[in-house]
Amino acid sequence: MSQEHNMRRVTAIQNGTVIDHIPAGQAMRVLEMLGLDKGTSVPVSLVMNVPSMKMGTKDIIKVEDRELNQAELNRLALVAPDAHVAIIRAYSVAEKLTIELGDEIVNVVRCTFSNCITINPREPLAHRLRVLSRVPLDLRCHYCGRPQDPDELVANVI
Repeated sequence: MSQEHNMRRVTAIQNGTVIDHIPAGQAMRVLEMLGLDKGTSVPVSLVMNVPSMKMGTKDIIKVEDRELNQAELNRLALVAPDAHVAIIRAYSVAEKLTIELGDEIVNVVRCTFSNCITINPREPLAHRLRVLSRVPLDLRCHYCGRPQDPDELVANVI
């Protein structure tokens, strides 16, 4: 293997979060779901379509000086349920976090159907989506039963 293939594409970070094994081409959606696409003051490194033995190609995101919380991991599960998340402290992996996409997603995103009962502010219902399938991702609203478009869910993050 040539020297060029062994080079790191993004430098190591001292503290922060590394999100690896994002499906190729989904990194921008991940940034949107996590709210890192605008209004953030921390450095964010993004590498897309990196060769991967496991996936063929993948995306990687490194966020400096910020650790993801559980609510953000829940959002990440909607876009990259098999991603690996590592918390970095002092240039070393301090924690590996697991993303779990359960049978139901509660209060992470709102239903995308404009006439769903959960949209009515007088009905204080939890936002609940059922996971019918992981691959391909098939989500349905618990209340109205409408299928959810993953592209539209980005705009409905709670």
